[in-house]
Amino acid sequence: MEMLSEHTLEGWFEGYVLTGRHGLFNTYEAFIHIIDSMFNQHAKWLEKSKKEVAWRAPIPSLNLLISSLVWRQDHNGFSHQDPGFLDIVTNKSPAVTRIYLPPDANCLLSVADHCLRSKNYVNVIVADKQPHLIYLDMDSAVRHCTKGIGIWDWASNDQGNEPDVVMACAGDIPTMEAVAAVAILREKLPNLKIRFVNVVDLFKLMPNTEHPHGLSDREFDSLFTVDKPVIFNFHGYAALVHKLTYNRTNHNNLHVHGYREKGNIDTPLEIAIINGIDRFTLCIDVINRVPKLQASAAHVSEWLRDQILDHLKYAYAEGIDQPEISNWVWPTKQQ
Repeated sequence: MEMLSEHTLEGWFEGYVLTGRHGLFNTYEAFIHIIDSMFNQHAKWLEKSKKEVAWRAPIPSLNLLISSLVWRQDHNGFSHQDPGFLDIVTNKSPAVTRIYLPPDANCLLSVADHCLRSKNYVNVIVADKQPHLIYLDMDSAVRHCTKGIGIWDWASNDQGNEPDVVMACAGDIPTMEAVAAVAILREKLPNLKIRFVNVVDLFKLMPNTEHPHGLSDREFDSLFTVDKPVIFNFHGYAALVHKLTYNRTNHNNLHVHGYREKGNIDTPLEIAIINGIDRFTLCIDVINRVPKLQASAAHVSEWLRDQILDHLKYAYAEGIDQPEISNWVWPTKQQ
């Protein structure tokens, strides 16, 4: 059923799952806030009924698919740029809330399959509706989504070594920019050891003492190290990642890039640049955070700043991104 009235659809959907049937509610990211209070009440009801009302049968999960994302609003503009629903979800009980940010279509299929089979949760899935790269085959995607977080070996070059930097990401568009940043760094600075970590299940960032999906401190430190810089490219507001990881060992070295409430009718790379999640800004941040690069990579930093200026100028003049950005793929020479 389709209707341009989120609160009506949400009411229908809640009644639908209460009959024992599984469903999916797809809405624009900017307008899911219309059902903030309805989500709050359903999550609270679920938490109480799940824990305290033994005679209630389990009900299918409320699956919310958020699309038309903040990073692809080159027609709708600033009014459609708000990834803040995730912040609201993290305020509710860990017993009933789940957030998934699949990085590609195969991961989206795996996540959706899991969510549509689940009961007694509110599952929030964030996935853009525009065409995007696919990084993992189906088997690898299922494995990655089952873990919820993991190292992508093909994008990393720290195998057998301690990394100089961890490049982490959550969300399909931030993942693409992070992967592109790693490609640049591996070409320009081949001796730099990079570990690439992708997060699908956002609650993996929390301690396992606070959320059932959370990583133990030992698991978290194994992925993110205890003392190396971590550049984290995030779909939403940066403060949310800091909130989820504030008491982790390496939190002081965690540098999150996310939406900064800056936007207009921008090209995809343009809005990424003005909010600091683009490939060039990520590379510059890596150079600034890795001590051995601060002096030796000055020329690379200069080239990166020139790239930012050139791409912004092109986007302003032409209204689109340059083909090398729009048609970008992972370089086969780095496989």
